[in-house]
Amino acid sequence: MLVQAVTIPVLGGRQLRRRQFIKLLGSAAATWPLSARAQQMGKLPTVGFLGASASGFAPWAAAFVARLRELGWVEGRTIAIEYRWSEGRPERYAEIAAEFVRLKVDVILTVGSAVPIVRQTATAIPIVFAVAIDPVGSGLVASLAKPGGNATGLSIQANELAGKRLELLREVVPQLRRLGIMFNADNTQPVLEMGETQAEARRLGLDIAPLAIRRAEDIAPVFQDLKTRADALYVAVDQLIVANRAQIVTSALSERLPTIFSERAFVQAGALLSYGPSYIDLFRRSADYVDRILHGTKPGDIPVEQPTKFELVINLTTANALGLTVPKSFLLRADEVIERA
Repeated sequence: MLVQAVTIPVLGGRQLRRRQFIKLLGSAAATWPLSARAQQMGKLPTVGFLGASASGFAPWAAAFVARLRELGWVEGRTIAIEYRWSEGRPERYAEIAAEFVRLKVDVILTVGSAVPIVRQTATAIPIVFAVAIDPVGSGLVASLAKPGGNATGLSIQANELAGKRLELLREVVPQLRRLGIMFNADNTQPVLEMGETQAEARRLGLDIAPLAIRRAEDIAPVFQDLKTRADALYVAVDQLIVANRAQIVTSALSERLPTIFSERAFVQAGALLSYGPSYIDLFRRSADYVDRILHGTKPGDIPVEQPTKFELVINLTTANALGLTVPKSFLLRADEVIERA
């Protein structure tokens, strides 16, 4: 542990009085990096990690921890991580945020949809969002270049990618005429994505079936009559969707519905397609944000980053099960083709 040396100033041949010195020392300590201040108090710098579920976030959490290690932060030795899971229930955000405040965590890592509620409680704790659909439009930050406030992180440009996803879906499902769009109606970010997707679908001449859900119990009823209303399903991903990944993918397969998501983990679980930035890369990159904050940079001074690489992933096993013929040109463009014997 590094200890900052302090020289007691001398004034008129005499040392400053003890009270003046303590005041001076306190002022200096306020400017030290959070990591140094935490270690001075005998406490490891602590990250509060808020995700949807341990299983759903496992690969992303592992990527975050691996990058922290590369930056010199070793979990349990030089940094502590407090993991908490909402299980897709937004009402848990405030409870978890209050717990993070009691634990005096130094920074919170989460996703964009949780930020508005979390920062109502954790007003003084820096927040990094690893994934956010539209951080400016949803009010998470003032601007991408100058976030301001206590939150910053990474945007996934989900709104801008809606049209591209629909074009890809039509290549694999040429008979597509009716599109179901599943989204969490209580979450501002997927609502924004749903609106953009709906506009793009209408531009392509598709009929739309908006499928609003608010809790896990809403998922099964949606699928009961979806087959008669849609030829394929677009799902706007958020924590509620991640926490119920298996149910959504399994239900879609049971109804023989082609699906498209923004993240490859859903395709690995059996969905047809995904197109978007790598969440593993985003969570890796979020560790750099945490590192900078722990070394004293204010979150409001760290620009929000946008992805520059997007992945196209297709599950060929699912395509075959649905009776779809995937063009060879499409397979050649894919970043990953999942095919299981």
